[in-house]
Amino acid sequence: MFTLAEVASLNDIQPTYRILKPWWDVFMDYLAVVMLMVAIFAGTMQLTKDQVVCLPVLQSTVNSKAQPGTSGKADFTTVETTTGQGEASSMRTVSFGSAPTVTPDIPLSRATSSQYQPTESGQELKKEQKDSSGRKTNLDFQQYVFINQMCYHLALPWYSKYFPYLVLIHTIILIVSSNFWFKYPKTCSKIEHFVSILGKCFESPWTTKALSETACEDSEENKQRLTGAQSMPKYVSTSSDEGSPSASTPMITKSGFKFSADKPMIEVPSVTILDKKDGEQAKALFEKVRKFRAHVEDSDLIYKLYVGQTVIKTVKFIFILCYTANFVNTISFEHICNPKVEHLIGYTQFECTHNMAYMLKKLLISYISLICVYGFICLYTLFWLFRIPLKEYSFEKVREESSFSDIPDVKNDFAFLLHMVDQYDQLYSKRFGVFLSEVSENKLREISLNHEWTFEKLRQHVSRNAQDKQELHLFMLSGVPDAVFDLTDLDVLKLELIPEAKIPAKISQMTNLQELHLCHCPAKVEQTAFSFLRDHLRCLHVKFTDVAEIPAWVYLLKNLRELYLIGNLNSENNKMIGLESLRELRHLKILHVKSNLTKIPPNITDVAPHLTKLVIHNDGTKLVVLNSLKKMTNVAELELQNCELERIPHAIFSLSNLQELDLKSNSIRTIEEIISFQHLKRFTCLKLWHNKIVNIPSSITHIKNLESLYLSNNKLESLPAAVFSLQKLRCLDVSYNSIALIPVEIGLLQNLQHFHITGNKVDVLPKQLFKCVKLRTLSLGQNCITSIPDKVSQLLQLTHLELKGNCLDRLPATLGQCQLLRKSGLVVEDHLFDALPSEVKEVLNQDTSIPFANGI
Repeated sequence: MFTLAEVASLNDIQPTYRILKPWWDVFMDYLAVVMLMVAIFAGTMQLTKDQVVCLPVLQSTVNSKAQPGTSGKADFTTVETTTGQGEASSMRTVSFGSAPTVTPDIPLSRATSSQYQPTESGQELKKEQKDSSGRKTNLDFQQYVFINQMCYHLALPWYSKYFPYLVLIHTIILIVSSNFWFKYPKTCSKIEHFVSILGKCFESPWTTKALSETACEDSEENKQRLTGAQSMPKYVSTSSDEGSPSASTPMITKSGFKFSADKPMIEVPSVTILDKKDGEQAKALFEKVRKFRAHVEDSDLIYKLYVGQTVIKTVKFIFILCYTANFVNTISFEHICNPKVEHLIGYTQFECTHNMAYMLKKLLISYISLICVYGFICLYTLFWLFRIPLKEYSFEKVREESSFSDIPDVKNDFAFLLHMVDQYDQLYSKRFGVFLSEVSENKLREISLNHEWTFEKLRQHVSRNAQDKQELHLFMLSGVPDAVFDLTDLDVLKLELIPEAKIPAKISQMTNLQELHLCHCPAKVEQTAFSFLRDHLRCLHVKFTDVAEIPAWVYLLKNLRELYLIGNLNSENNKMIGLESLRELRHLKILHVKSNLTKIPPNITDVAPHLTKLVIHNDGTKLVVLNSLKKMTNVAELELQNCELERIPHAIFSLSNLQELDLKSNSIRTIEEIISFQHLKRFTCLKLWHNKIVNIPSSITHIKNLESLYLSNNKLESLPAAVFSLQKLRCLDVSYNSIALIPVEIGLLQNLQHFHITGNKVDVLPKQLFKCVKLRTLSLGQNCITSIPDKVSQLLQLTHLELKGNCLDRLPATLGQCQLLRKSGLVVEDHLFDALPSEVKEVLNQDTSIPFANGI
């Protein structure tokens, strides 16, 4: 027999789960407890008071009354015995046929048998009793006990015996069915997380503050705001699921708190300022809700399990009601028993009474009533489950009543759990919806961000860059602090890894801002902010991973002068680049693309007439198609770096205004086409460094206007005399080759100012080198030079001399006559410098504050 405590533990659901128990589940739980009490009460009564009393039926009476075709009842003896049975189930009455009437050989007792034996007179009876003698054995009592026990099992209906136990089993099954979804491992973990998160969201200070702001807003205002959002112009969006906007739609659409040109900013009320601890907890809740939604919303196991257990309870109710109703009338007080033991007792038929019959019948009727109520509630539950789509949940009402109009509808198990919570209290879902809103999350981030990044803190992060401009670099923040736009004297703003960057109308205060960097930062702008950027921004750097991250409003900045695009723009994505929109950038002069292009996009020709500088840095991907270059007639500077070029592209020779060409880090081996540069009258600078060039063709002498020639990091072994016929050459860089000799013709370069031959095999310096009196930079490091001629003193304009890494024993004392040379510009071993005369060292040490030239 189960104890009450053991059975009650089956229904021991955590108190926090009560929010998932609708009224019908609570009512069914109480009904199950009442049914459980009925079972325990009936079982207890049966164990303590269940009695069956049987008395024999006289054979003569039975025979005499059986003649007309009916069986009568006999008089009963006054002897009564009791037997208690401890089983609690119920079965039908089993009746056996009567044995043939025989004269008993053994009386039940002398006292009782004498009452049924025929006598001639009372005196004979008294005399026989007086004469009888012997030991009393109570055999008659044992016989009645024996009969009572047999008839309890044979004559009593089974349902009367097992009724309490059946009720107990049925009730336990119903209790288990009601709470199985709380215990099943696949569902209880989700339910546990949901209840935990829901409770924290309900009690979060951020929920209270967010809803308190909503309560302060007039409902009519909300309606106007929601309807007005459809008609107001949209912002340009930079999210991946939004297309490139047209020039007439330069605004992003924002849910929740709206920004417009008339109302550029909404001041954050003081009520929304949270403690740092509360703010961090709210951020953690947003993350938990996001992950829980992703984990639960893709399945409907909880819903199916709840429906399944409700169907099981309904089927159980129908089954119990059907078979129980048939046994109500079988429970009676009187029963006829035919045990077939006449050879032991001498009687074939007994009539028995069951003293618990009336009580069991009343308990059974009560149980049936409870089951009927329980069943009707199960039917109502099924009606509720299938009446509305419980696997869909809409926050439409919450969106209408709050400023968070972006709360998404949910589905599957997430929706079902919220429907269950609504049966407890709809306020839970309303407060929970705050943590599903991106507007709410962004607002929390903005408040926390503005609270942490004050104007004073931002001012401390402002620095001066190489161009002596005031620059602010913000890295990995949740957004852009409002105080940034109070730095009105800022020249350069760098935003890096800020996924939710928004540029509000306050940026119009930053009148000095002309350069903006967006590094993995798909910033969104308001209409007023866009108008300001369109008119004032001159330089924009955009670094991205996917092409969709490029802000679409970039292509609408009509006054933009410089655009730097750094990211993946392979051939498959070229059509998505949106460069066709560059035609709006009428003032664009510099376009810098660092990517992995296989061809120059044809659409770039839309801005070709405006461009003066085009830079393409590939990551090693071979640039094949270059025909589009012919249309860029105004390009003065062209850089094609790391493009795996093997020759100088012929399309370049069509650029009549080209002044500088940089083909760094390619695979160029021969430059025979160099003669074609003679047709480019403005061409002055050729950079062929970091290639595989073996020799310089003599045709280079035809490029009369060449002023700078960079051939470092190639495979040159000699310098042809044709190079020194370029009278306008001012810079010659042949560092890191295999050159062993500097030709004496170098003295012809009277305009040479910078000569770099570091990292070669030169061992002797020709005296003609020092006829280049305009030299300002002379790099001779990492060669095999053994001495420096005294004529170095002729280089009066020399400011940088590199000699480190040679085989020098000393330095000439005439270095002191180089009036502009200082120790900071002299790159040499310390022991050689220390060996100089003191007066020379004094001259070289006169002003050590001059910064190192070319970076020593």
